[in-house]
Amino acid sequence: MSPQMHRPDADRMCPACAEPLEQEDRYCGACGQGVPAGSDRPTLAIGSPPFGQGPGVSVPPPGGGPDASQRRGGYPEPAYPEPSYPESPTPTPAPAAYPEPSAYQGPGAYPEPGARQEQGSPPYPYQEPSGQAPHPGSPAPQHGVMDPPGGGGTAPVAPGSGGDPRAPGGPAPAGAPGTVCAACRAGRVDRDGYCETCGHAQPDARDHQELELSSVAAVSDRGRRHHRNEDAFAVSVTALPDGSPATVAVVCDGVSSATRPDEASRAAARTADELLLAALPRGVHPQQAMRDAILAAGAAVNDLAKQPPSGGDPRTPEPHHRLNAPACTIAAAVSAGGLLIVGWIGDSRVYWVPDDRSRQASRLTEDDSWAAQMVAAGLMGEAEAYADERAHAITGWLGADAYELDPHVIAFAPDHPGVVVVCTDGLWNYAEAPTAMARTVPVDAAARPLPAARSLVVHALDGGGHDNITVAVLPFPVAPAGTRPSPDRHHRP
Repeated sequence: MSPQMHRPDADRMCPACAEPLEQEDRYCGACGQGVPAGSDRPTLAIGSPPFGQGPGVSVPPPGGGPDASQRRGGYPEPAYPEPSYPESPTPTPAPAAYPEPSAYQGPGAYPEPGARQEQGSPPYPYQEPSGQAPHPGSPAPQHGVMDPPGGGGTAPVAPGSGGDPRAPGGPAPAGAPGTVCAACRAGRVDRDGYCETCGHAQPDARDHQELELSSVAAVSDRGRRHHRNEDAFAVSVTALPDGSPATVAVVCDGVSSATRPDEASRAAARTADELLLAALPRGVHPQQAMRDAILAAGAAVNDLAKQPPSGGDPRTPEPHHRLNAPACTIAAAVSAGGLLIVGWIGDSRVYWVPDDRSRQASRLTEDDSWAAQMVAAGLMGEAEAYADERAHAITGWLGADAYELDPHVIAFAPDHPGVVVVCTDGLWNYAEAPTAMARTVPVDAAARPLPAARSLVVHALDGGGHDNITVAVLPFPVAPAGTRPSPDRHHRP
């Protein structure tokens, strides 16, 4: 049954086009002519002829109806005050000159323990190079830092032997202008990073990166849920003064709730790696070098708080001055002279997985986190604490708003071979216990560290990939029996 329709009042018609009108109409639905309430007289626009002088316009009776300039559809025209303008525009004041920020003297900055440094002195506690020739047989220094193309460091490994686990069989596209689109495989990428054909944004260079040196490998992946990769790593190989090799692995995880976490992690990883690479050949004890490296990494992240975001103009007072400071965590391992040195701040971790899986695996770090504090205080069991929504709230980090830095540094003297796994929580969330990590690490990890690191990343992606995933795999061979450090002075994993 059709609904009953409202019929217009036949006695009212538009004076311009004779369209029937309803009683409540104030404008004609056909021609848009305004209609005064209870009258068929049209509303004249400003500039129309006076009443009675235009065609088809009736003259109102004397004194009848308001003046046309005060009527529009039966409603009085609102009276707006005339705007007043100054005789000449007021000149815009020049922006205030902002003083250059003073040198940040943040917590944990130099000087180092036991040696007060004057302002402007080099931040490193070791001596200048003596100019001696390298020890015969020393390995050539190798250095690799996760960075976009052109950012320095060793270039990512070509994916021919594995590559991005989310795109097997082909290289992960860098998205550089002129390259083929990663989505449609037909269009070209423009300068803005979008495909000219399908419009898809291209993967960032940091979405998936791999590095492999002679005795260490690292892989970092954006994961499945995050829009960018805020992790970073750096790996290096150098020689001690006696010619024996030293291997470095640094992993950093940007704090997502802070600003520019990707820049913080990259600055920390690069700075720590560079300091270790410079200090170890000079004879600095690896344990002291690790502490110095973490403090230097903290100072590098502090400096970001004084700088505008990448590409910004430092002369312009941007809102970044009012944002929270960039921040990240750090975990690092150094294999040198038969010792395994581990340092960290935050909740990135280091695991020891023996080659002989019948031996016990170990976690070598303790998280700076709410969950770890609850467990250490005996207030919660480990399973209960890490199931809490506050579990991953960190209590230690690198950044200008961090507490005074006191890096955790421990030396170990393993008496059996194994691999060291340095990783962010994007991996250990899916293999938290040492036994779970040992089951996840391939048995041939010592001989093939890069495939092992890829396998660990795939494990996290298969588990959901809820976070960025970064892992470095560092094989630790056992020194000959007569050259191992005394276990009385160092821990055994």
